[in-house]
Amino acid sequence: MSLDRWEGLDAFVAVADCGRFATAAERLGVSTSHISRQIARLEERLQTRLFYRSTRRVTLTETGQTFLLHCRRLQDGFDEARRAVQDLGGTPKGLLRLTCAVTYGERFVVPLVNDFVERYPELKVEMDLTNRALDIVHEGYDLAIRLGRLADSSLVATRIAPRVMYLCAAPSYLARRGEPQQPADLGAHNCLIGSSDTWSFLVDGKEQFVRVQGNWRCNSGQAVLDAALRGFGLAQLPDYYVLEHFRRGNLRILLPAFQPPHTAVWALFPQQRHLSPKVRLLVDHLREGLAGRPEYREGGGVA
Repeated sequence: MSLDRWEGLDAFVAVADCGRFATAAERLGVSTSHISRQIARLEERLQTRLFYRSTRRVTLTETGQTFLLHCRRLQDGFDEARRAVQDLGGTPKGLLRLTCAVTYGERFVVPLVNDFVERYPELKVEMDLTNRALDIVHEGYDLAIRLGRLADSSLVATRIAPRVMYLCAAPSYLARRGEPQQPADLGAHNCLIGSSDTWSFLVDGKEQFVRVQGNWRCNSGQAVLDAALRGFGLAQLPDYYVLEHFRRGNLRILLPAFQPPHTAVWALFPQQRHLSPKVRLLVDHLREGLAGRPEYREGGGVA
C-alpha cells in the first residue's frame, strides 16, 4: 500500500474534531491552506464529499461520519503498534493489575509475582485474589490467571501449566464403603461437592460427565480436601491439593483408568491490548516457575 493512501487522514480527523480548518491547522502545527489542500485531495481520492462547509463551521456529511469511525480505528491501531514497538526490550515498570483464584494464587502465583517484583523494582503490582470470574477488560486488569476449562471469550489465552484432576478418598472411607470400579458407581457413594456437582471422566476415549450427590458441599477446594481427609466421602480435586497426600497415604487415587482429560492453568489478557514488557515477561516468569514444581512434572509428581 502506497503511503499517499494515508495522506490527509490526520487532517480529516482534526477538522472533524475541531469543526474549523483554522483550529485544526493550529492543532497540527500547519497552515490553514495546507489543511484545506489535504481535505480536498482526500475527497478527490475518495470521490465523495466529507464535509459541509459554511463561513462559520464545517460539519461532517453522512459519508464523513462513517469514514471518521474507520479513521479513528486506524489511528488507534497505529498508536497501539507504536507503543508495542517502543516497549520491545523495555524494562517492566508502572502499574500491573492481575487477578487469580484465592488458594492457587496464595500458594503458587503470589510467590512468583513477588520474585518478579524483586527483579524489577520499578514495577507496581496490584493483585486481586478472588474465586469470582472478574471482567478484566471493564475492571482494568492487565492479566488474569484462570484454572480449568475456559468459556468462549474475547480474551486471549495462553497455557502456562497443566492441571490434573484426581478422584480420591481417604482409606477410612474406602474401608467402610468400598471403592468404585467405574464412574457409574458414584451414585452409590457420598460425594463431596465443591463448586460443581458435575464431575468429568474419560470413558472409551471420550469425556463423560457424571452428576454426583452427597451430604456435604462447599465452594472451597481446601474445605473439600479437609472433608476428604476426614473420610466423609469421595472428592475430585486438582493436583496441587492432593499430590502430597497421595505420597503420605492420607488419600488414595480412584478410577485411574478413567482419569479426566487434563485441563490447564491459563494466562488471559485483553485481545486489543498489546503485551507490554511487564505482562509478557511476567507470563514467561510464571510459566517457567510453575514448570519447576513437582505438581507439573510429567507423571503428576506422584511417587
